[in-house]
Amino acid sequence: MNVEHEHVLTDVTKVKEIFVNILSNAIKYTPSGGSVMISVDELPCDEPGYMIVRNRVSDTGIGMSQDYMTKIFDAFTREQNTTKSKIAGTGLGMSIVRKYVDLLGGTIDVESELGKGSTITVTLKHKIADESYYVKKHIEESGTGSEILEGRNILLAEDNDLNAEITEAILERAGIKTERVEDGIQCVNMIEKMPAGTYDMILMDIQMPKMNGYKATQAIRRLSDKDKACIPIIAMTANAFEEDKRDALAVGMNGHIAKPIELDKLLSMLAEVIRQQENC
Repeated sequence: MNVEHEHVLTDVTKVKEIFVNILSNAIKYTPSGGSVMISVDELPCDEPGYMIVRNRVSDTGIGMSQDYMTKIFDAFTREQNTTKSKIAGTGLGMSIVRKYVDLLGGTIDVESELGKGSTITVTLKHKIADESYYVKKHIEESGTGSEILEGRNILLAEDNDLNAEITEAILERAGIKTERVEDGIQCVNMIEKMPAGTYDMILMDIQMPKMNGYKATQAIRRLSDKDKACIPIIAMTANAFEEDKRDALAVGMNGHIAKPIELDKLLSMLAEVIRQQENC
């Protein structure tokens, strides 16, 4: 990383979505023993108060053909060697990346060679933030209540391996123990099987196979054991729309957090829900 201005004002959701897609592809298409390198460089900017960042993601993966690279940003297109090897994917990731890069006024460049890997370079211009704003924000957020989370046990219902790994890493840093299930049915079964009080809370993804997060929550709320039925449940969705929050609350969830997950927001919400539960 080679950045002079660490604090910027930007569309956090879109920027995170860009790099979640690029990095997940790099990891997915790089075989075991390969590597993924990320470099971040600040470039000169002629416009006062702004900075330009060049983000480069290079991998040693399977690479792409020159023919496919002309269609990489088209929706629902995938390289032939990825479908033959049965690597899962929808072909939407790079289409979304291109859309968001364009919306942010940036550029994206792709270099690749079959069997040798790929390099994707994204350049974005950001407004430099007033440093005093971040000093104030840090002071305000320093009391997120992380001490109340130490030693807690959370059941994580998440079908996506990468999302689960990220969430577990965030929770582990806060001293929280996690156990993961991969769909709503497994989540309900785990709550029914384990004694009440085993888990302090459930982090529930909404879009899951077999049984989604809404239906799983409704099933848990109908359990005959009231201690189990009242366990706090936080929804995790790919959207931060008001209707998603309303839907979560309507089925009996205690809160809602959007992906990609932000550390401070997640820990603050968990702490607040636990305080509310202890005060009941």
